[in-house]
Amino acid sequence: MYHLFVLTSHGGAPSGLADTIDRAGMTCQIGVELEQLGDNGNTPPDAVLLDLSSMEQLDARHLVEECHKRKLPVLISVPRDAMADYDSSLNSDEVVVNPVSEAELTTRVKLAMYRVNGPAGPTLLRVGDLSIDLERYEVNVAGRRVALTYKEFQLLVLLASNPGRVYTREALLSQIWGYDYLGGTRTVDVHIRRLRSKVEAPGRSFVETIWNVGYRFKEPA
Repeated sequence: MYHLFVLTSHGGAPSGLADTIDRAGMTCQIGVELEQLGDNGNTPPDAVLLDLSSMEQLDARHLVEECHKRKLPVLISVPRDAMADYDSSLNSDEVVVNPVSEAELTTRVKLAMYRVNGPAGPTLLRVGDLSIDLERYEVNVAGRRVALTYKEFQLLVLLASNPGRVYTREALLSQIWGYDYLGGTRTVDVHIRRLRSKVEAPGRSFVETIWNVGYRFKEPA
């Protein structure tokens, strides 16, 4: 799978994050600075993951800039209870809200790698007659190409990567738009409605509404 370089301010494995990386079938090296990448003949990383719970945002900004200079895909792991203070101008390739599922972490790593390196081969997420090409940003339903906006694509990937998991509107808003978005949770409903109109049809539905809560992707039968 993939090898991650996890940056922390103290050099210790972030609580729970290293276990999630392992369960996702990925490996990781823990470090405190990018200069450690070549130490002891370690495997070059596919992406860098910054643990924001262990560092100041100013330090994270410097590290993100260094990753961009080195053309390294960079993700930021943000504790769920700290999302309200997250500064989206840090400009990482992806944001991981921790704790995170193995499937979502893998998907976000793939998306970060794609943004920096471009397609590396066909990587498909299939659910019934729905297929999502994570490398080419293409969606097909029953062999028919579906044109989605980027936000619609992000919503579909997040939900389809975690079938059965219920996401509140607030959670979707924070993970897809960021807490600094001022449009409110209604924009989630609007995008979900548009997404459904494009990928669903009578007798074929993927996204379920959990009334007064949010949405979830149907688990495969």
